[in-house]
Amino acid sequence: MNQHSRGGSRRNNQNRAAANRAGQGRSQGRRQPGAQDRPAAGRRRPPASEPPRDVHVADGVRLQKVLAQAGFGSRRACEELIDRGHVEVDGTLVTELGVRVDPATAVIHVDGLRVQLDQDKVTLALHKPHGVVSTMHDPQGRPTVAELIRNREERLFHVGRLDADSEGLLLLTNDGELANRLSHPRYEIPKTYVVTVEGGPVYPRIVKELTRGVELDDGPARVDSVKILQEVPDATLLEVVLHEGRNRIVRRMFEAVERPVVRLVRTRIGPIRLGDLKPGRTRVLGRVELGQLMSDVEM
Repeated sequence: MNQHSRGGSRRNNQNRAAANRAGQGRSQGRRQPGAQDRPAAGRRRPPASEPPRDVHVADGVRLQKVLAQAGFGSRRACEELIDRGHVEVDGTLVTELGVRVDPATAVIHVDGLRVQLDQDKVTLALHKPHGVVSTMHDPQGRPTVAELIRNREERLFHVGRLDADSEGLLLLTNDGELANRLSHPRYEIPKTYVVTVEGGPVYPRIVKELTRGVELDDGPARVDSVKILQEVPDATLLEVVLHEGRNRIVRRMFEAVERPVVRLVRTRIGPIRLGDLKPGRTRVLGRVELGQLMSDVEM
């Protein structure tokens, strides 16, 4: 091959490489087939095989306004939640900002958590002190939880009970459906107690007996878990978790294994923690806490 032929070959190769690069650039600049159908980054939507139900109510309230009134931030922040696919109405994912809903009937979830839309409904966490009975009125004249919430305007009632000798977390609400579900054994809401017992060490066989079940007057009962927190010569401090709600159930179970309870503090109900709440004080459940609690009872 002569010098002229080799030079021409090199020029042809260079021209083909340049053409390929130009073609790649044009290909990258063109919209790919189906690109217009892709949701924006961060947005979720139902599969195409399951078209969303029409949840729009023509004379309703804009969804972002409803969320803002429920405490999810500014309307702009609520629009972002909708646009990014975090909001469901009546089981349907909503990503359109023009949707209106009826706050009285709509069931709204944000990131899977139920939103309480009824501003008149309230749920409180109370640290019930020792010696206070879990009733609104006591014929014997003992202190009641009603005296601890006398400054509240709502007509509240307690969810479950703690006996007078016990202390710790008690929920109060004016939401009848929530109260009924929390009390129903179907949902098996776990409750956590810090228990001090006496009568000797809590041996592994005692822990096994409690978790396997002990026989009580009203039937067998068992704990979900027992954790020893501290041992001293005359007493043992334990963390006990169970979902039973029978009267004085924890005390009766430990009596059955000959380790009587000398102090009992309930520290948690489902996702709600007592934390550093002082005896006799209350706090309103936060939006996330309440949503978690409602989700636990399938609301």
